Formats: sequence, structure tokens, C-alpha cells
Amino acid sequence: MELRSALLRAALARPAVLTAVLPGATRARLAVERELRARRWPRALSPAAADLLVVVGRPAEDEPDWLEGTWRALAEPRALVRLEEAAEAGAALDAGHAELLRGGRRVGTAAGADVRPDHPGPAAGAGHPDHDHAGHPAAHSHDTPMLISGLPLADRADDRDGLRLDRLHVPFGPVLPDWPAGLVVRLALQGDVVQEVTGVELVPAAPATRPAFWDEPWRRAAAGAPVTRGEAARRRCAAHLDSLGRLLAVADWPDAATRARRLRDAALAGVPAAELAYRARRLHRRVGRSRTLRWLTSGIGFLPRERGVAAGVGGPALEADGDVWRRTVQWLVEAARAAEACDDPRPLPPDDPYGPRGELTGEQPPSRALLDVLPSLLHGAELAAARLTLASLDPDPDELVPVAAGEVARG
Repeated sequence: MELRSALLRAALARPAVLTAVLPGATRARLAVERELRARRWPRALSPAAADLLVVVGRPAEDEPDWLEGTWRALAEPRALVRLEEAAEAGAALDAGHAELLRGGRRVGTAAGADVRPDHPGPAAGAGHPDHDHAGHPAAHSHDTPMLISGLPLADRADDRDGLRLDRLHVPFGPVLPDWPAGLVVRLALQGDVVQEVTGVELVPAAPATRPAFWDEPWRRAAAGAPVTRGEAARRRCAAHLDSLGRLLAVADWPDAATRARRLRDAALAGVPAAELAYRARRLHRRVGRSRTLRWLTSGIGFLPRERGVAAGVGGPALEADGDVWRRTVQWLVEAARAAEACDDPRPLPPDDPYGPRGELTGEQPPSRALLDVLPSLLHGAELAAARLTLASLDPDPDELVPVAAGEVARG
């Protein structure tokens, strides 16, 4: 028993963590990412590779099917922790780690974070393919989810070469690394080609107590709260760096993704503008000069400005006026520009409506337009290109979660 315990502790010294992020939980998600990076705990690319499942945010129901399916896909020993507030991140991970070291058979709690014991759940629910490759399609065309439990080949249709091939209906999400929180995209695939997007939806989440994290300064200013231009610039800079980190991770450039995320956290932590601007320019030079990244992202997900305007798209996706590569460069440019203004003490005008993803005073939030335009951009794309296209739009599901009345002016 002592040898088994020692081996278990050695194997789980740095458990692999899979995060399931709900819409409205960006602040807590960022805290979890910082904790994982500080502890050097690896991020699992699929449920089968995970030891610890961290549910960030609050689902609209206690035990949603997608969460049960994800839980069942974890191998034993396994543990699940839930957290809703950023301040709980460290305690929640500690509790989950302790549960794993006990073999995942006992219940514990810490700092309001719920810890789930190791017991089986029902079969994997729709919206979460139970397969390693489906969990994280990398930016390579050979990594395609062709073996997915419980997903039949529903019909046949002509492919791009006029051949009659099986068409596989596959839901992607909501628990995928570097994926918008709670998003489920339902695809009809032939081989590794997206023949049709049959659905784009979000899993239900509890109503938010604050505005969307990335839009918060502009929402607060509009509600009459004192907000400086520098505070808004920091949030814009961090938002673009967060998007960049996600795209670079999907493009399989983990070192650059980590640099973007470290700089994101520095912006949110109040690092002086001069240092931020210097580091942002260095990131711009390094990423912007990458021939490999440019080759990988050029010519896919093309969104011309005229089409973006007609669809209601705003922000970098509109200004880029082009493909995934152009949107990547636009994020780099805007992040560096915002970094220079992070110490501006002047008040943010209450009638300034332009957040990181576009105008916030329209009939719908900017991310709604990004999701609406997504199906047409994915049609006919190879799966790897489709994954990069979504990452380059980076819709923010937090914008689509209703906010409780009277909460907008919170800091």
C-alpha cells in the first residue's frame, strides 16, 4: 500500500487539468490559467488525458448532460472541482489535487469550491465527442475526429470532387481547450472537410452578476461610474492578447501563446505602460515575422469589410478586412497601440461605445454578429482551417449572458 501511495503521488505531482468554462466566467477562467501556469500543471487536451476537471462558472442546471459526459470520459483516479469566483482558484485546485491523491473516492470542499468524488456518470451527452482527437483538433489536417462514439454516419452527399462520401454529424464543444466558453458548433463533415454548419449554440449558464469582463470599463462608464482611458486601454490590450494566445495555441505555437498570455496578465496586473508597450512590440515583431504562421493562416476564413459591415461585425474582425492572418496582425497592432495608452489618466467618455470586439450600443452585442457570420466562413473549409477561423474571430460568449439589474456599475 505504501508503494502504491508513493507511485500515485509521483504520478499526480502535476496533474493534467481540463477546464470546462461557462459563459460569464472569464474573470475566474483567467485566475485558473494563472494558477496552472504558476504551478506548471499541464493542460489536458481531452477528457481521456485529464486527471482533474475544473468547472469554471455556474451552469443553469446542477448536472447538465455535457458535464456528465465529460466526467465519465476521465480515467481513474479522477476528480472534479467547481468554482465561480476568481479568488477561489487556488483553493479549488488544492482541493482537487488532494482528492486525486486520496484516490478520488472521498468528498471535500475548500473556499466554496465543490469537490466531486470519483464515481461513474451517464454516457457522454451530445455536444461533447468522447474521443481524444475530437477534444482538440490541432492545426494539422491529419488530426481529424473520425472515430466518435455514438455519432452515426447519418447520410451521404457529394464532396468537392463529386464523390459520394459518408457525412458525419459532429458536435464540437463545449469542453475543448482554447475554445470559446460554453460554445457548441455542430458540423456535418466529409472526411476533414466542413460540408455544413448545422448549429451554433451556447450551453445554458446562470445569469451573470457583472457585465462581460472584456466590455466592463465601457459598460461602467456608460452607467456613470468613473473610468479612466487607461483602464479601458488595459482591458482592450488584455482582451486582444487573450485572443492572440488562444489562436497561437490552436496554431500549435505554445511558446508564443504563453508569451501573449503572460503579457495579458501583466496588463491586467497594472504593469506600467512603457514596459507593456515594449513587450507588446516585441511580440508583434516575433509573431508578425513568422513565415510559418503566415503560411498556415493566409487565405482561410476570408471576411471582406463589406460583408462584415452587412453582418454587423465590428472590432478587429472588421478592420482586418481579410483572412485569419490579417486578423492576427490586427490584434497585434491594436494590442501594442492600447498598451501605450494604459496609463492615460483622463476620464473615459460615457458615450464611448467601442469595446474590444466592436460597438456596445447596438441592438445586439458584437459577439452575436461574429457567431452569426461563422457558418458561412466555415463552409467548405478543412477542419484545421475551420478551427483557426473560429479562433481568429474569438466571439465572447460572456456578451450573450444577461446581467442582473443594478450590477453594471460594479468594479
